[in-house]
Amino acid sequence: MWWSTGRRAKRPEKILFLKYEELKSDPKGQVSKIADFLERPFGSETEIEEVVQRCCLERLKNLEVNKSGSVLFDVPNTSFFRKGEVGDWKNNLTPEMEEKINQTSRIKFEPSGLASFFN
Repeated sequence: MWWSTGRRAKRPEKILFLKYEELKSDPKGQVSKIADFLERPFGSETEIEEVVQRCCLERLKNLEVNKSGSVLFDVPNTSFFRKGEVGDWKNNLTPEMEEKINQTSRIKFEPSGLASFFN
């Protein structure tokens, strides 16, 4: 694993990469993967389901603090939530913006072997 500074990460095994698409398609599996990575595996399927339920976008979006609060400069917390749908970014980015993000990501992630995620 390489960082943008060109230095090698000291402990690449301590870096976990997740894809949003995988999190959406298999939330319990991905949450379990995170717990295992943190060396805190769940004791039961019920615990995994509870974490998934507590962290789901719909629940977080509907918390009172996120419906009425603001973080900085009077920007409402509701501004931080979109639909949470895979591929919805296409409704918000132009093809030029998409290509610039993909190009930058390929360059930054190439040394790690993750550049293929951005093709």
